[in-house]
Amino acid sequence: MIDYQLRTRLVAGEHAIEQLGTLAKQLQAQRVLIVSDPGLVDAGIYALGAQRISHCGLEVLGFHQLAENPNTLHVQTGLEVARDFRPDLMVGLGGGSSMDCAKGINFLYSCGGQMSDYWGVGKATAPMLPMIAIPTTAGTGSETQSFALISDAHTHVKMACGDPKAAPAIAILDPVLTCTQPARVTALTGIDALTHALESFVTTKRNAISDCYAREAWMLLSRGFPRVIEEPSDLLARQQMQLGAAFAGMAIEASMLGAAHALANPLTAFLDVPHGQAVGMMMPHVIRFNAQSVQNRYGELVHLLAEVSAADRRNPSDILADRFTNWLRLSSMATSLVELDSWKSKFANVEGSERPSPCATEDLLESMAQMAAKQWTGAFNPRPATADDFLAIYRAAARV
Repeated sequence: MIDYQLRTRLVAGEHAIEQLGTLAKQLQAQRVLIVSDPGLVDAGIYALGAQRISHCGLEVLGFHQLAENPNTLHVQTGLEVARDFRPDLMVGLGGGSSMDCAKGINFLYSCGGQMSDYWGVGKATAPMLPMIAIPTTAGTGSETQSFALISDAHTHVKMACGDPKAAPAIAILDPVLTCTQPARVTALTGIDALTHALESFVTTKRNAISDCYAREAWMLLSRGFPRVIEEPSDLLARQQMQLGAAFAGMAIEASMLGAAHALANPLTAFLDVPHGQAVGMMMPHVIRFNAQSVQNRYGELVHLLAEVSAADRRNPSDILADRFTNWLRLSSMATSLVELDSWKSKFANVEGSERPSPCATEDLLESMAQMAAKQWTGAFNPRPATADDFLAIYRAAARV
């Protein structure tokens, strides 16, 4: 059975943010809270959005006390600001962190309680404020999703909190806004988007609707990503990336994700590895793990890739895995656990004592595997995976 509803209006094009004030008025807004990280304040992008709103006669306030991978403390701080300001429209302006934090604040402001109350699906207890999402990266697809990923500030566990009421009413896709992001952010978010397109195409929950979005996302992203890494000023490539990320988000809404994301979250929780780096590094290993279950599906994605030689007789899974590894190398990202500075730093001198190398820390690998086995996304992987399977995949990533 398919139960899918188109919820988010897409407004896409160069300088589309100029329409923010008009779109806010169409949603009957009077008081607008913009959630945006400090980097966008420094880049002048927050001011651009705020001006568009104030020029239309609406009150606007910014909340900027958040960081990458927003946690429950960030959301609670934002809630206190919202209670004082009393907004009737939320705007998430920035990367996935800003949009997820805006959704988290919206959950608590509209429904009360604490973030853990909404861990899961369909737990909103009241109507939520309308939201406009304006991504300044091309990665998470949060602008077209009803989920907020919020980490518990104490346990560091990522909570996926989803409800149709949380889906943005409007997503503004302006490729110009992505031009100011550092090359590292372009790479991290782009790899994340590519994993979304691939995983949503092969999950056990996949369907005709998710297939449509995932295929189109894959074509746009696989062509746009290498171009935007090599030519950061290419607006066409940036537009491909933004649309691809949004379509991948729509695919996730219909089909969810898989083992690569289940494996990535513990890397972030235990070692502070950025999500795009973590999920991108695990993706080739998951592709090979899943090969026996979805080789034909992987073949469909290979046929959509540009510059694949007809003479290449390898299994589609090997072609895809190698392509992901090449994308990581193209963008100067780590392809194995031992290459990660953050991984190595965790085992550097601690109070003057030597710690074993990352590859030798079996206890940590086992702890991460246990956490990965509890991640919700792993339940949708096309090949069932146990904690032992996740441990084997971590080991493979550690010794590359």
